[in-house]
Amino acid sequence: MKRKLPLFCLAALLSASLHAAELGELDTEQLGPMQQNQSALVVDIRTPQEWQATGLIPGSHKLQSFDADGKFDQEKWLADLEKLKTSPDQPVVLVCRSGNRSAKVGKMLSEQPGMAKVYHLNNGIQSWIRSGRPVAPDCLASACN
Repeated sequence: MKRKLPLFCLAALLSASLHAAELGELDTEQLGPMQQNQSALVVDIRTPQEWQATGLIPGSHKLQSFDADGKFDQEKWLADLEKLKTSPDQPVVLVCRSGNRSAKVGKMLSEQPGMAKVYHLNNGIQSWIRSGRPVAPDCLASACN
């Protein structure tokens, strides 16, 4: 009986380490190459008003995380994210305004099974814009033609 307990503990620790990953931070210099070389999925989790005000990182996808009341529907958000992914091991990079929301959502995401490659853009889209990188306008399909 004494031998089974330590083996059980070791198995539990190994299992936990297989599921939990750390949230990585990227700076603006690292994001472009990650998009191109690793087909990273860039997900902008800001609000529609924020998308309109600043535009988006080219090639990113809009997937609002918190609603107007500050609530987060984790189950729905995760399901919507899965629809955007092209492969199970695709890196996911989260973007918000300053890096605070993306760090919170990224921490939750990195704790999900199968989400080993989760990052967030350090200092958010503000750092992207300050570094002089391009943004794409957020517009309705009819307004962008």
